[in-house]
Amino acid sequence: MTLNLYIARKFLMNFLLIAAGFALILVLLDLVEELHRAADSSIGFAQAARLAALNMPDGLYRILPLITILAALALFLSLARSSELVVIRAAGRSALRMLLSPVLTALALGFFAVGLLNPIVAVSSEAYKALLSHYASGPENVLSISREGLWLRQTAAAGQTVIRADHSSLDGTRLVGATFISLDGKGQPVQRVEAARADLTHGAWQLTDAKIWHFDTPNPEQSARQASEMTLPSDLTRQQIRDGFGNPSEIPIWQLPDFIERLRKAGFSAREHRVWLQMEMALPLLLAAMVLIGAGFTMRHVRFGRTGMMVLAALISGFAIYFLRNFAQALGNSGQIPIALAAWAPPLIAILLSLGLLLHLEDG
Repeated sequence: MTLNLYIARKFLMNFLLIAAGFALILVLLDLVEELHRAADSSIGFAQAARLAALNMPDGLYRILPLITILAALALFLSLARSSELVVIRAAGRSALRMLLSPVLTALALGFFAVGLLNPIVAVSSEAYKALLSHYASGPENVLSISREGLWLRQTAAAGQTVIRADHSSLDGTRLVGATFISLDGKGQPVQRVEAARADLTHGAWQLTDAKIWHFDTPNPEQSARQASEMTLPSDLTRQQIRDGFGNPSEIPIWQLPDFIERLRKAGFSAREHRVWLQMEMALPLLLAAMVLIGAGFTMRHVRFGRTGMMVLAALISGFAIYFLRNFAQALGNSGQIPIALAAWAPPLIAILLSLGLLLHLEDG
């Protein structure tokens, strides 16, 4: 038990030190990028530093598998250089039994990352986008999904238009049961339009079976009129509507199932969000796989030589699994492979291959 705690503590310390180093590098890189962007705006150094700090958790969260394999390599290389591996084996402890401690630590880190860091990253990413939009002071088109349906907001020179719909097509260009409320520059409603259907064309919404109310009259209902077809100007595009959903990583994992259900009820495809949910659930297995990969190449005595080549092979293998995971995610998002296969196949493949390598090296 004492040996297991000792190995787990060393692995955890390596993980935290490497993560802190990467966090500092990411902040500095983001700060330089924000300062370059600030050259064309009124953003000062303090604002740029705040943006860099808010953007850092997302970048760090994405490279957790790479941090894990670097921590595993540092652990096993230090154990090999101090001859602790030789002592552990001489005491009758097998390699697979010794790996139980760092693997369980990696699993715990994975559960911690998914359960606690994921919501923190989602909040910081949302705050980063909102702050960046505030500093840019540009036109904003916002989309949200709630239990009441789909909500859109588009901007124009005269003011804003808030759009609500019961259902939508998969790409958001056809709305069913749509309501358009036009606001003036002071945020006061000036017109309301209800339509059975609204189709987004180039620069306008084409409305079918519409009813129009003008709020600048004493009795809007009395002056309301019907129109079988009408056109409302719009600066929205199909890509802007799709981008309005944001990345699934910007939604805390605890809220993601409910958001997926609201997307489905609104008529949108939630496949990308479902893939992300499954991949987040598989993250602890991926971190454990990274530990096994690092062990397979470096859990050997340094007197055997070729340590540099083994470390390089471990890093290449880790990067290969990392990019295989991203490639599988892209295939899952596009519907080329099932969601479960996209999320769970890369970590399971990595675990099986690394276990096979370990068994080969230990038992011949």
